[in-house]
Amino acid sequence: MRDTLSICQALADSGRLRILCALAECAGEMCVCQLTELLQLAPSTVSKHLSMLDQARLVVGRRDGRWMHYRLPAPREASAAVRSALRWVRASLAADPEIQKDAQRVAAILSIEPEELCRRQAKRSACCAAAPGARAAARRVNVGHAG
Repeated sequence: MRDTLSICQALADSGRLRILCALAECAGEMCVCQLTELLQLAPSTVSKHLSMLDQARLVVGRRDGRWMHYRLPAPREASAAVRSALRWVRASLAADPEIQKDAQRVAAILSIEPEELCRRQAKRSACCAAAPGARAAARRVNVGHAG
């Protein structure tokens, strides 16, 4: 029962479903930076999604230096519940427009070196990281004018 509950919880998010479909599409491994590029979410959010999928045994992770790669489990590695859940996800979402769009993007993302993806993501994060400070400064200015 606990395994089934863990699987159901893992499948209760569109981002995690997109990850599973992307891994099925690539028929191999994807690095966290590649999945981050696909989902256009913060790396910490993608890591949290992958952690939940890993706990449910819906994905298998492998560290290679500083890179973390994920894949779907091979049939012999997966429980019957995991195999059934993965079949259901693929069959249920095969015609979904977002999943089809993701499938096209997976091929393009896989053609880019992970180092390049990380550089791009670091530039975006650095840009976004400055924004909260700028917003806080603007709030301080506005508070000063209100008082």
